[in-house]
Amino acid sequence: FSIGETRPLRGPRRRDIGHGALAEKALRPMIPDEDKFPYALRLVSEILESNGSTSMASVCGSSLALMDAGVPILNPVSGIAMGLIKGKDDKFVILKDIQGIEDFYGDMDFKVAGTKNGITALQMDMKIKGINLDIIKQALEKAREGRLFILDKMLEVIPEPRKSLSKSAPKITTFKIPREKIGEVIGPGGKNIKRIKEEFELDEIDISDYNGEGMVSIISSNDVNIKMARKSIEGMLKGIEDIKVGEEFMGTVVGITSYGAFVNLIPGVDGLLHISKVTNKRIKDVKDYLKIGDKILVRVGNIDSRTKKIGLERADI
Repeated sequence: FSIGETRPLRGPRRRDIGHGALAEKALRPMIPDEDKFPYALRLVSEILESNGSTSMASVCGSSLALMDAGVPILNPVSGIAMGLIKGKDDKFVILKDIQGIEDFYGDMDFKVAGTKNGITALQMDMKIKGINLDIIKQALEKAREGRLFILDKMLEVIPEPRKSLSKSAPKITTFKIPREKIGEVIGPGGKNIKRIKEEFELDEIDISDYNGEGMVSIISSNDVNIKMARKSIEGMLKGIEDIKVGEEFMGTVVGITSYGAFVNLIPGVDGLLHISKVTNKRIKDVKDYLKIGDKILVRVGNIDSRTKKIGLERADI
């Protein structure tokens, strides 16, 4: 939009692709690893009017957009375009944050992007045969001053990434499991995965080999369902010797007595949810609150060191 060219709509131009590649290179090192933030990102920067560096504006604007969207970037990135006017007697002047006319008549367009800790991307265009080391040093130092000034202004608007994503964004949780357990979790013909997906009304669940470990990704619009599905998968991997006080499980009620309910935590391991722990008020009959087959989130309250019997409490009330 900003350069006034009239042309057919045939996809992005060389300028669009080049500026996008530079902005992406500047921002990519700050994007968290997939196991910490398993989302695909699409950043669109549309410059409506320009009298300066559109690529560096894209870097700054995209950095702000990522933080506003709740993407936990490692550090915000700012950028600046540096210029040069060089005389015949080797005297020169370094220009900061060059405008269009300075770019047109100047000898250099040197784009520098980075964080408070260092540079993440560089690009230089020159109209002269070359520049010496002194010019490079001064340009980088003045660029650092300019970048940090711009960064301070950005942080006045939004000092850090928002703590959570938009409510309309899909919720994704990823966690690792032992590689040798992938088949056990998937089950024959995907039986276990299909059951978990249907039981907890998930949008998708995926298990893959990631850097020599099993990576589980759970996608749903409901945070509670994601949490319950994760507990169910983690429970499949445990033996009784692995269970610790304070751990939570998505259990299944398998028995009801006058003094409580027995809840299956993992295959072959049950715990007792005492009648006093069924709800947060005094009750007379467990059957008024639970029935066989109910899925409930429970927490291990105690484990008898001699008998290995497990006492449970509700974790969802």
